[in-house]
Amino acid sequence: MSHAIQERPVTAVPAAGSLSQARLPRWTPAAVAGGSIAAAIGLGLVAGWHSRIQWGMIAALLFVVVTFALTTKVEGSRQAKDRVATSLVWVCFVLAVVPLLSLAWVTVSKGIVVLDGYFLTHSMNGVLDAEAGGGVYHALLGTIEQVLIATVIAAPLGLLTAVYLVEYGGGKLAQAVTFFVDVMTGIPSIVAGLFVLATWNLMLGFGPSGFAGAMALAILMMPVVVRSTEEMLKLVPNELREASLALGIPKWRTILKVVLPTAIGGITTGVMLAVARITGETAPVLLLVFGTKLINPNPFEGAQSSLPLYVYEQYAVGTDAAVSRAWAAALVLIAFVMILNMVARGIARWKAPKTGR
Repeated sequence: MSHAIQERPVTAVPAAGSLSQARLPRWTPAAVAGGSIAAAIGLGLVAGWHSRIQWGMIAALLFVVVTFALTTKVEGSRQAKDRVATSLVWVCFVLAVVPLLSLAWVTVSKGIVVLDGYFLTHSMNGVLDAEAGGGVYHALLGTIEQVLIATVIAAPLGLLTAVYLVEYGGGKLAQAVTFFVDVMTGIPSIVAGLFVLATWNLMLGFGPSGFAGAMALAILMMPVVVRSTEEMLKLVPNELREASLALGIPKWRTILKVVLPTAIGGITTGVMLAVARITGETAPVLLLVFGTKLINPNPFEGAQSSLPLYVYEQYAVGTDAAVSRAWAAALVLIAFVMILNMVARGIARWKAPKTGR
């Protein structure tokens, strides 16, 4: 018995590489960046441009243009657009980081000259501004107390306001609160200082104090806390709220035990952004705290100093010793904000809900 043999059509195997598009090597961006920098420096020297900012702008432009041309030639126009977008992101990142690193380097290099244990533990009492010596202890103490009081005032109020707007608000009152928060966001610091000066000092008759400055700083801090907390609460999935409410848990307890712990990382970041903003303010302190060379540990009575005001006063003197103290105080101010950020991050990570199994 014979069986018919059925022949199957033979499918041609595609040639190797026909299904894959040509790609630039991984080292291409680095090579293009290096070549763009070298070309920009050479062009700047030939043209007589001595500004490094001009060199950097030319290098950034060459990097984007050369990347687009090479990618279009090898990978096609579609991939070229994607690489150009990525290149623009990298260029913007470098343009933002370079001034930051330059500022940090200048501050550290000039501030470390006089920054030591004596500088951190002594005040300017008995030291002339034009003389060498003295310290920043009185200003550091004033900054810590004023920022702490402002945070104690503004953080709970801002947090509760944001909870109301997200979880309960919806009528005309919520719209009015949102409007006033937006208005407060753009208030200059000098206006907040003048408001506290007119009410607390002139109308009620209180004298200069760290507490008066802290109230002005709290006014500046509150809208930042409200806005950042509001956005973080909106990111919490509604499914978490519905699951908690479905179990019969009251809404206030759902907010306290589910919503806030879920958003604690973003809330902490917003609070720290607000703290970083008010820590460097000088105008309210100058109006309400007045500044002093003496150590005043009582923020509710008498003039105090602060790090921004200390930097301003020392730099205004203009002598080498005073300018060195100003740079050292600026370095202390940066370190103070960094330490606060690290502590807040640690607390947020500690209090955040555990997601691992």
